[in-house]
Amino acid sequence: MFWTSYFLAVLALVLAWPVPVLLSRAEWPSRAPFMAMVLWQAIALAGGLSMIGAMLVYGLEPIGDNLIAGLRSLAGMVLHNEPTTALGFWHLFALSAAALLSAHLVFTLLLTYVKIERQRRRHRELLALLASPSDDGPGTVVINHDSPVAYCLPGGARSVTVLSDGLMAALEPAELRAVLIHENAHLSQRHDLLLWAFAAWRQALPWFPTTRLAQVAVNSLIEMLADDVALRTESKGTLIKAIAIVASGSARPVEQFAPPGTSSDDASPEGSTLSGTGGADSPRTTASRVSRLLSPKPPLPAAQRALVLAASAMLLAVPTGLLIVPGLLG
Repeated sequence: MFWTSYFLAVLALVLAWPVPVLLSRAEWPSRAPFMAMVLWQAIALAGGLSMIGAMLVYGLEPIGDNLIAGLRSLAGMVLHNEPTTALGFWHLFALSAAALLSAHLVFTLLLTYVKIERQRRRHRELLALLASPSDDGPGTVVINHDSPVAYCLPGGARSVTVLSDGLMAALEPAELRAVLIHENAHLSQRHDLLLWAFAAWRQALPWFPTTRLAQVAVNSLIEMLADDVALRTESKGTLIKAIAIVASGSARPVEQFAPPGTSSDDASPEGSTLSGTGGADSPRTTASRVSRLLSPKPPLPAAQRALVLAASAMLLAVPTGLLIVPGLLG
């Protein structure tokens, strides 16, 4: 248990600083955005599990040979008023810190969800008053504004894609199709769930570099994934022009229509990713998308994709195995 707690602590530190920094600077994610998304999720989950697990294992060390035995002994102390003399000050401190951190993460996740749902409800009420149905299909509405604006508002069966008059006037039919396909990809692939999780993670641990870097990376990756869907039917030139026109309107969000919390800074935990998806890229994200389309690189080879997937699986398996397996074998 002693060495397990130290190993988990080191793993948590590595996943909190050097690994996300290196990944954020890597060039390969644009060649395999889905694999990069999987890796970012694995880093986040493994980092949190290692952090909490290290404190938990250290705190339970005097009363159990493994995590399960230690939790049983702790349950006996709590439920049956058994003596706690075996636990020293630092062990009790570690257990308390693990419990508080776990509660903080869960509470922040739920609070962020409630906040998102409240914002979306207000936004739908506003759209019901100010938007009109579009001829481009069900689930698409148009707002009366000269700026080119496009975004989607997730909500299951109530999901809508919002376009502005200015955008529809500025785009050719093929470019408008590219925008609609892009926004519908956000909805069908449920990118809002990823954005919710990473926004909550950053709000819970804003001082960790990994939370900021992960949120910025995920915001960029979901745009690339949606671009790839649009490229299945539309040309690169069409998509690039559509991106540029939408970005010109997103540079100055329309407050009365844009998703609550919209910000041009995709690193902000209060950014548009909380209530809506798309239509509010930062200049950096837009530049990355256009550069990726103008200078395409070959997809990541299958062997390297498998390596990324294996690394993601190992990141989750190692802390989980260290915490659970000894107790099952014992």
